[in-house]
Amino acid sequence: MIRNIIFDWSGTLVDDLPAVWRATNFVLAQARRPEMSLAEFRAEFSLPFVNFYNRHTPHVPLPQLEAWFHAHYREIQDAVSELPHARRFLEFCRANKLHTFLLSTIHAGHFGAQCRVTDFDAFLDRCYTGIGDKREKIGEVLAENGLQPDETLFIGDMEHDMEAARQGGVHSCAVLTGYNTLEQLRAARPDLIVEHLGELQRILEQNGLNLKPEADRFEEPPRPQATVGALIFNAQGEVLMLRTHKWSGLWGIAGGKIKWGEASEAALRREILEETGLEVTDVRFVLVQDCIHSKEFYRDAHFVLLNYTCRCAGRAPRVKLNDEAHEFRWLAPAAAGKLALNTPTRILVDAVLETLRTPAGRARRGSNRRKTHVARSTGR
Repeated sequence: MIRNIIFDWSGTLVDDLPAVWRATNFVLAQARRPEMSLAEFRAEFSLPFVNFYNRHTPHVPLPQLEAWFHAHYREIQDAVSELPHARRFLEFCRANKLHTFLLSTIHAGHFGAQCRVTDFDAFLDRCYTGIGDKREKIGEVLAENGLQPDETLFIGDMEHDMEAARQGGVHSCAVLTGYNTLEQLRAARPDLIVEHLGELQRILEQNGLNLKPEADRFEEPPRPQATVGALIFNAQGEVLMLRTHKWSGLWGIAGGKIKWGEASEAALRREILEETGLEVTDVRFVLVQDCIHSKEFYRDAHFVLLNYTCRCAGRAPRVKLNDEAHEFRWLAPAAAGKLALNTPTRILVDAVLETLRTPAGRARRGSNRRKTHVARSTGR
């Protein structure tokens, strides 16, 4: 049973990735080194951060690099915000009398400033900040607080966090809300990978504060999960593409699981509304797929995917993403097919593109555009 939780800060409880990226690019510019795109930064950044500096700015003394970084970070850290599900998870820890600790590289001054906004320090029993190498510190944290390793869980978003957990002999959970990609975190071999803290909370609630359910020799084996998803067309004939961490940063479509007693089309409309804020019409079935043990998905799963096309109203529909996706684009179907798509979405897009190449498909697309125009002009 988990009785103690050690948190990382950046990328686990708060989203400061954009601020750290911008501050790091400021450092690189001062050191006359090329700046990085966000994708390049996520691929390159590692802890201890001195190793990152040694690779990219070996000609500049560390104190100078740190002075540049912290000065610029202070100017932009107002952009730092609490991550979705973080507050609720901290409240869950308090309600279940779990002991909570922070083990983070964040500068004490930045931590204080961010806590004045989030008040997250009120949920933490003891905070260890400014830690250069968590692997060297975790043993001290366990000893000073009398924590039993088998009752302790370390939650973080980077390979270094998983290495620190292994060094301390504690359980490890990687979250996909921060710096490292799914591929990087898998390589670190955590005990568990979750999309966000909300998923971890559900796991702990379902399993009585254990990471896994107690063994039950009468328990039935897991069954495939039925899901729905759709290519959503707008009035211009473009399709909506979403990018998520749980699909290894690849592009995909809106959709999700069918609830018990819910019709598949109703599930599709609900999932699309929840994930994008869009209401859709003209729902049409395209194909069914098996997705079994996909390495692209963040956990082992067996899905039966019901795939559709549909349309949203208005010439400029407003997309409001929830916390499942972190980027979206409206693209012509052919352009969407050139994105880095997850495999099930690739199969769906190829099938739809093939349909659109036929005379019937082109006629249907034109008919749907005319329907959209008529509905708009009559105010319906």
